[in-house]
Amino acid sequence: SECEKEPGSLLWIFVMVGNIVRGMGETPIMPLGISYLEDFAKAENSPFYLGCLHTATVIGPFLGFLLASFCAELFVDLGSVDAEDITITVTDARWVGAWWLGILICASVNLLAGIPFWFLPKSLVKEGEINDPEEMSKNSVTPLQENDKNEAKQTMYFIPFLKDLFRNPVYMLFICITVLQFSAFNGMVSFMPKYLEQQFGKSASDAIFLIGVYNLPVICVGYFFGGLFMKKFKINIYQAANIAFWVSLLEYLLYFAAYWTVCDTSPVAGLTVSYE
Repeated sequence: SECEKEPGSLLWIFVMVGNIVRGMGETPIMPLGISYLEDFAKAENSPFYLGCLHTATVIGPFLGFLLASFCAELFVDLGSVDAEDITITVTDARWVGAWWLGILICASVNLLAGIPFWFLPKSLVKEGEINDPEEMSKNSVTPLQENDKNEAKQTMYFIPFLKDLFRNPVYMLFICITVLQFSAFNGMVSFMPKYLEQQFGKSASDAIFLIGVYNLPVICVGYFFGGLFMKKFKINIYQAANIAFWVSLLEYLLYFAAYWTVCDTSPVAGLTVSYE
């Protein structure tokens, strides 16, 4: 009875608020960053730049997996418990890695990465064009004033625009495909490390490392060469849609072959074998 204690820590609130703030800061990068590239890049260079942007979004998780693998090898009470006093190993089910260390490191990197955004200019010269900066600043005053006046009208028309967007079959099809792709990726990231731990006796650190090394670099190469391929051969939207369909179909068939890759079920007392 002396060891029993009800959990009463409220530190989870700090983690939740931190993730909310992080999401608010990270979300605009993809939609606004893509619009930024589309507005100031040449049409033939835009696919290559977008490929580089998506490549960077894969390199980040890859480095994150490596960092998580390193943190998982460290005991959760790092700094307050002597390593010699720990009697369990990383393969023990009771082992808990220093998950909080990764959050602190990533928060520091995000803070440093956000500083250069303060120095980005409000407007850029479109790639391949030469304009006088003073002339651009004079011409930009009137559109800004008109935007301020039309802000209320834009708010009123937001709902009708949103309805028209949801009625667009191409847009909705693209949204459904994106949701399915991210669902498959999130399922792999969430459950594959635990499967490697249970089925092959890997530690959490080794499982996370394997997921990052064997999956993300290939995706990174695909994004980069996809953008380079579209830039070199000047692929239009219709051709890109056809290429995406056939490549996605091939990807599905390759993943479907995983149904024949079956391992023997690990013996679990009370589930697959008796307790005796």
